[in-house]
Amino acid sequence: MSRFERIRGRLRRAYESGRESVRAGRQTPSDVPESAAVASPSSPGPAAPAAATVVGAEPTAPVHNSTSSRDDADVPHALRIAAAWCWRLIVIGILFWALLKLVGTISIVIIPLAVALLLSALLAPAVGWLLRARLPRSLATAVVLVTGLAAVIGTLTLVVNEFIKGVPELTAKSTQGLQQIQDWLKTGPLHLSDNDLDRYIEETQRWVDNNTERFTSGALSTAATLAEVLTGTVLVLFATFFFLRDGNIIWRFLVRLLPVAARWKVDDAGRAAWATLVAYVRATVLVAFIDAVGIGIFLVIFDIPFAFPLAALVFLGAFIPIVGATLSGGVAVLVALVDSGPVTALIILGVVIGVQQVEGHILQPLIMGRAVAIHPLAVIIGLAAGVVLAGITGALVAVPIIAVLNTAVRRLAARRVPDTPPDAVVVASRAP
Repeated sequence: MSRFERIRGRLRRAYESGRESVRAGRQTPSDVPESAAVASPSSPGPAAPAAATVVGAEPTAPVHNSTSSRDDADVPHALRIAAAWCWRLIVIGILFWALLKLVGTISIVIIPLAVALLLSALLAPAVGWLLRARLPRSLATAVVLVTGLAAVIGTLTLVVNEFIKGVPELTAKSTQGLQQIQDWLKTGPLHLSDNDLDRYIEETQRWVDNNTERFTSGALSTAATLAEVLTGTVLVLFATFFFLRDGNIIWRFLVRLLPVAARWKVDDAGRAAWATLVAYVRATVLVAFIDAVGIGIFLVIFDIPFAFPLAALVFLGAFIPIVGATLSGGVAVLVALVDSGPVTALIILGVVIGVQQVEGHILQPLIMGRAVAIHPLAVIIGLAAGVVLAGITGALVAVPIIAVLNTAVRRLAARRVPDTPPDAVVVASRAP
């Protein structure tokens, strides 16, 4: 026999010996002979049969499938599950806190990118129309961006011009209104004297003098804020241009960074979330325009000054759901109170409330539909969290973020296979 055959035989015998030892280890107590049974500690005599009960011996505690040791088995199952949830939630909370700190540190970059995404969702349909008209992608993007920028600049110019033109008249009427308030304080139920009014005016002047340094420091910090606003505006323009032109390429690059098994599902959820964002922005713009036109018509009818600037303010405020248009409409009510008296102000207040009711019960469900349907409680919580974290910008982007996350999570949790992309290449193996 050759040396190779001898080695092969040794390996075979070792393998058979290992199998026999494994079989012996798996042998059940019923297969063990009576002669090999272990005697009870209490009686050193013959071993008790397998079915016998040994008096005084402690029963073995059952070990749950979720435990890894006897110590875990002594802890109640509910407590072990609660502890497992707790440490996982603590880890998630720490990661979320770190993410918020990172976003707060680079907010000068994150906020312009978020605004650019909203503008891209608003202008993307217009770019699509120009692309279907056979315009090059770069030219179509530039045309849409320049047109939108011109519309914004033109609207701001009209608002500023009308505001400058109406300030002197409103200032005079404000002076008259203040005089009427002073007369009412004297002759009304408060019956304040001239000395009381003078004392209150002096206290107000003293408070202003004591806080002049705070106001000055705020004005000095405004210069830095203005620089940040200009930087953010430039970043918004550049980011919007490239999002509109190369958004699909950027998204595919990000998807390719994921594992192959998750790419199609993430791509499907991302595209559904983008469709939701586009629908939300378009619907919000339409609703805001209707609110501004409805309130602006009544401002013109009652000859309220700054009708166009107030309508523009209502339009911008409508981008903050539930509370935005109401607060901006309150400014219109105050202007009507100063200019035309309490009766006209009450009428404008009724118009603002009526427009809000039409928006909340008719326009929002009809225009936005089920694609971006969010519970009002989620909207309120999102707005509060956005205001606390990022102020006005947080209030603007809170609800779109909730809508996008709602769609993306629902699509990721759905147990279905996404549609095959039209440009996918399927490689099939030959049949055996």
